[in-house]
Amino acid sequence: MRIRVVDAFAERAFSGNPAAVCVLAAGEWPEADWMQSVAAEMNLSETAFVRPSGQADADWDLRWFTPAIEVDMCGHATLATAHVLAGDRLVSGKVRFSTRSGILTAALGAGITLDFPISRTTEIDVPEGLVEALGAKPESVHSTGALTDVLVVLPDEAAVRELTPDIGGLEVVNLRDHNRGTIVTAPAHDFDFVSRFFAPAAGIAEDPVCGSAHTALASYWAGRLGRNELVGYQASARGGVLHVTAAGDRVSLSGNAVTTLDGELLL
Repeated sequence: MRIRVVDAFAERAFSGNPAAVCVLAAGEWPEADWMQSVAAEMNLSETAFVRPSGQADADWDLRWFTPAIEVDMCGHATLATAHVLAGDRLVSGKVRFSTRSGILTAALGAGITLDFPISRTTEIDVPEGLVEALGAKPESVHSTGALTDVLVVLPDEAAVRELTPDIGGLEVVNLRDHNRGTIVTAPAHDFDFVSRFFAPAAGIAEDPVCGSAHTALASYWAGRLGRNELVGYQASARGGVLHVTAAGDRVSLSGNAVTTLDGELLL
């Protein structure tokens, strides 16, 4: 089985967020335990499995696995999958993916633009133990609805960039409150906002560039800044730029991708 590693939301190799992509033949999915084992072996934040779809409203079926669990939504691995399919000349124009989050589309052009459901944010009380785990005092904390992340707003860009959270403490807080992870954000100097994303309960200490988290970031910052078109920077060690547009109950996420590894899975 052919397997690729793609740096998503990246303009050059070894930046952005790497995802593994396996393109499967039409037919039944492999056993979920096997796909989970492949994801654990790759040890990237996400491994995507895609197969031709038999559904009328979709072209391909798509599933995503972290090293620890299968997830409901992943932006960067969807972008990586579209990049691989386009490179193999299996898709052109717009591709429709059937996923656990419904039909998601990717438009192929100079870059790749994903169309995802927006994640509305609602301010909540600061969860018990969050301040201690982050090592920072939030301006506000927000629920992200079905995304199940907690969005934490800090006062400035430096507070986000310099954050050194207690990852084990964050895992305890997220597991207790049934949250996928913690998004941390603040206004930025060269971008509209800056962010980081921590999801130790999902097997990811820090995700380099999280597309799905930006479905909530787009909602929050569009409301705060009064603009629907925004540019965010995820300030991980690898870093990545996302162009986001909030439009009603949808959000578009745009970026580029670079393939860094093309190999064969010997199983």
